[in-house]
Amino acid sequence: MGKYTKDNQKSWIKKESATRKKKRAEKIFTRLLKAYPDAKIALKYENPMQLLAAVIMSAQATDKKVNEVTMPLFKKYRTVSDFAKADRKTFEKEIKQTGFYRQKTKNIIESARTIRDKFAGKVPRRMEEILTLRGVARKTANVVLGNAYGVVAGIAVDTHVRRLSQRLGFSEENDPVKIEKDLTRLFPKENWFKLTYILIDHGRAVCTARNRKCAVCPLKDICPSSLV
Repeated sequence: MGKYTKDNQKSWIKKESATRKKKRAEKIFTRLLKAYPDAKIALKYENPMQLLAAVIMSAQATDKKVNEVTMPLFKKYRTVSDFAKADRKTFEKEIKQTGFYRQKTKNIIESARTIRDKFAGKVPRRMEEILTLRGVARKTANVVLGNAYGVVAGIAVDTHVRRLSQRLGFSEENDPVKIEKDLTRLFPKENWFKLTYILIDHGRAVCTARNRKCAVCPLKDICPSSLV
């Protein structure tokens, strides 16, 4: 079908067979795993409740900023009970730097109260249960379940994973849930958890939203969006 180019990106993706796409996806996974062997979650936490709070705070905020905020915060709020009993106005001030702090405060405190009252004070281990928490969608659920409990129920699709999934021809969707479905069909389950973090690291280091570094990308010869 010829070399990948920006002009023939859509044509290439449409003509690519399912078998060929899976083989290309396998190559991409192998190369990225080699490039980012230590890829893992960047958020700092000590228990599932702190992780849940940090992931909720990370929406529209960098992990670096969230870690700066949670360093002193998590010394004060250690347990589900601590978060459930938090004063809303005080908590808003404490996480203000993460942005959208009023909504995040409401989501975190109300989720903690639900966990305390309905789940015996323990962050749920099942997808269908954790999705009942306020402000928790599949991305947050996958991050918490995978990192806190080793439960891999899907693939966490953040902004980096969404962008790379589209550029690499894994999905033509914009909705994170639909992208997740495309990815779970394309990659074996044993790779789901690691896939999120190697894509995130690559998205931060090379395949950035702007000024991407295609010339030094280890995927440039098998990426339908390569600019070289």
